[in-house]
Amino acid sequence: MARTAVLGMPRMGPDRELKFALEGHWAGRIAADELNETARSLRAANWKRMAAAGIDAIPSGDHSLYDHVLDVAWALGAVPQRFGDARARGLDGYFAMARGDVDVKPLEMTKWLDTNYHYLVPELTPGQEWSLDASHWTGQLAEADALGITTRPVALGPVSFLLLSKGLERPLSELPRLVSEYAQLLRELADAGAVEVQLDEPCLALGRSDEELEAAAAAWRSLAAVGPELCLATYFAAPRGEELRRLARDFGAAELHLDLVRAPEALDEACEALMESETRLSIGVIDGRNVWRSDLDAALSKVDRAVVALGSEHVTIAPSCSLLHVPHDASGETGIDEEVRGWLAFAVQRLEELSALGRAVDADAGRDELLAAGRAATESRRTSQRTNDQAVRSRAASLSEADYSRPAPFETRHAAQRERVPLPDLPTTTIGSYPQTDEIRAKRRARKADEISQADYEEFLRDQIAQVVARQEELGLDVLVHGEPERNDMVEYFGEQLDGFAFSANGWVQSYGSRCVKPPILFGDVSRPEAMTVGWWRHAQSLTEKPMKGMLTGPVTILQWSFVRDDQPRSETCTQVALAIADEVSALEAAGAFAIQVDEAALREGLPLRAEDQEEYLRWAVDCFRLTVAGARADTQVHTHMCYSEFNEIMDHIVRLDADVISIEASRSGMEVLDVFAGELEYPNEIGPGVYDIHSPRVPSTDEVERLLELAEERVGRARLWVNPDCGLKTRGWDQVNPALENMIEATRRRRAVVAAGV
Repeated sequence: MARTAVLGMPRMGPDRELKFALEGHWAGRIAADELNETARSLRAANWKRMAAAGIDAIPSGDHSLYDHVLDVAWALGAVPQRFGDARARGLDGYFAMARGDVDVKPLEMTKWLDTNYHYLVPELTPGQEWSLDASHWTGQLAEADALGITTRPVALGPVSFLLLSKGLERPLSELPRLVSEYAQLLRELADAGAVEVQLDEPCLALGRSDEELEAAAAAWRSLAAVGPELCLATYFAAPRGEELRRLARDFGAAELHLDLVRAPEALDEACEALMESETRLSIGVIDGRNVWRSDLDAALSKVDRAVVALGSEHVTIAPSCSLLHVPHDASGETGIDEEVRGWLAFAVQRLEELSALGRAVDADAGRDELLAAGRAATESRRTSQRTNDQAVRSRAASLSEADYSRPAPFETRHAAQRERVPLPDLPTTTIGSYPQTDEIRAKRRARKADEISQADYEEFLRDQIAQVVARQEELGLDVLVHGEPERNDMVEYFGEQLDGFAFSANGWVQSYGSRCVKPPILFGDVSRPEAMTVGWWRHAQSLTEKPMKGMLTGPVTILQWSFVRDDQPRSETCTQVALAIADEVSALEAAGAFAIQVDEAALREGLPLRAEDQEEYLRWAVDCFRLTVAGARADTQVHTHMCYSEFNEIMDHIVRLDADVISIEASRSGMEVLDVFAGELEYPNEIGPGVYDIHSPRVPSTDEVERLLELAEERVGRARLWVNPDCGLKTRGWDQVNPALENMIEATRRRRAVVAAGV
């Protein structure tokens, strides 16, 4: 019969236990033993829950104290020289690579393919020395075995590890040497009792060259000969055509996993490719990245097709990817409207769905009973009036081409903006948020618990804004922000004020390290009932003569960082959100705002992973940003911000955004990301590359910031350059923010003085 498998589980725990243990350890309140015990208990709870659900292939080794890519780099001994003998320092060394040390930068961080999860980028050198320590996997395998639970160890595969690293001109040239380390890992796992091992190779689903596929196939055949059965897991896209046939035919894997949520068309090709093979097909028919209850009839239809083609013993039923990307359990979300709650499935409910599918495969007569609850939820959502708003749909349908463009080209806008608000050379600003202190969080909790009145809460927030504005004045920043003390999250804050959203109480997912986000649940048509930010902006602007940015989150980022309805094209949903945010842009401008920032931190993140699918997404995503700001006057300065991203292949679309100022994260890469902004397709507008890394607690020196500014000037020129941190400052403490901003301002003064002196 067909078996069931899970590729990975959430790490933080149902109540974010790991988050609080990590932060307690970093603060010196919790010893390493206590942190490790918290992690062990969370792993055990996951294993027991999967075993109770009857899951056949249960993962181990997927649970990490920070990041699964860092785990592999650490295990292989890929420790950059600046960290010294980090492995001899144990957890302190591990966390130094993730978070930095006193005078040592951490590893660069970037998005995990097209998700909002961030991974740490391994730094490799030609002739990289490897030194395997398999204890991360053998230890977790033994923990599960002690509970009487057989698990399948999970690790990032060698091909994807190299392709996702930096420092090698030809990454796969290192593959033959690296494979010997992976072979040793497999031998140690086999000695520890592992019968099968899952190696994740998402990069093999993204369209690889013949040379890359041949190198990957040779490596995998070598590993397949070592001992434990290997599952080659791809996800977030699916290989196609000859690429898929080669993975099925030439790699020697005992099982090939495909994401059939993202690429349902791959099923028939895969069945054909595996028809005469002993390789099992693992079909990802349960969405591992969204929270809607599955249409189990549609999923079972795919399972049935695979079983008919290959035989049930050659089929594994699985989520599309690791369940790392969904919250833990929806059953306790009693604050969500009962109808909407009935449409939701978090990780625990995904296990129930997998169990139901596994039992339904061989239970033709009992299928109706097994699928009844899922069918009812699917039908309820399909027919609910709450998912449709005719006024919203009519407005979107009436849009014309003229609704997507600013009233004047950049050169005209630039002159009008400088006439309205003259700014100095190298204007300084920050990205938006300031520290979300314990005091702010406590007041927010007190208001939610109705322990303080709304009036008292708002007075507290006004005082917080006044303090932030005064601090920026003292520092000498040129364009100010109000600090966003009223915002719990840059997406959730807006979703709470828009129609069409629901919110969980405990729907947390990991973003990086201990950082968790709680995405809104976008279930219906979206509209803006009333102004969302104007009152706070007015208060902040009244406290200063300097320009105060209005701070908004863009439509693509709201889409990407929400759990989005999947019953209509994402482009239609994004257009609705764009119209709602456009109304707020107009309201801020009418209130007198000179600068309005519409953050699109996730624009690059949403890019489909396969090149042939990207153009359509980029067209509608950029159009939605343009729709949001098209109504702004020429003398209103439109800013946008983007998080860690590779811009090379989408530079023409970044240009088409036509923001007056774009700020990007650049410090960890030493301004390397700016190379594309000064390349053949030079970015024509103004740009603020981040000059210090806010994701690390370390404070950069003035000299360090000045050097980054010099590098930025060399790449894009002074005339177009702004000075700002990499991102918002909400996750940092004032003890870090104050000196860092002081150093940023002093470095800017030095650069201005150099030009003034004609040096």
